[in-house]
Amino acid sequence: MPQNYVPIFIFIGFVSVLLPLTLLAAKLVRPDNPSKTKLMPYECGIDPIDNARGRYTVRYYIIAILFVVFDVETIFLFPWAVRFKHFGVFGFAEMLIFLLILIVGYIWIWGKGALEWV
Repeated sequence: MPQNYVPIFIFIGFVSVLLPLTLLAAKLVRPDNPSKTKLMPYECGIDPIDNARGRYTVRYYIIAILFVVFDVETIFLFPWAVRFKHFGVFGFAEMLIFLLILIVGYIWIWGKGALEWV
């Protein structure tokens, strides 16, 4: 039984040797000259000069939620596509109804202006 774990111990040993070596090689190769600009946090190309607790418009959250909703709905297409022949015409009709509901929802939020950035 213990002989089954020998490859795992070899791998752990290999990683425990290789990891410090690569970190040391990176430390020796890279330039080390920090400056005020390099140490400044960077996000979205905007200089962080204001309070971090600033307000954002609700549109960013709506776009994120809509992306998650439509992304999760689209994931349901993959298992259906794998078993397409098994479901036959009934499965095809169900998926058309599902896609119709999804497209109507997408057109509705587009018409409401929820996908506008400005």
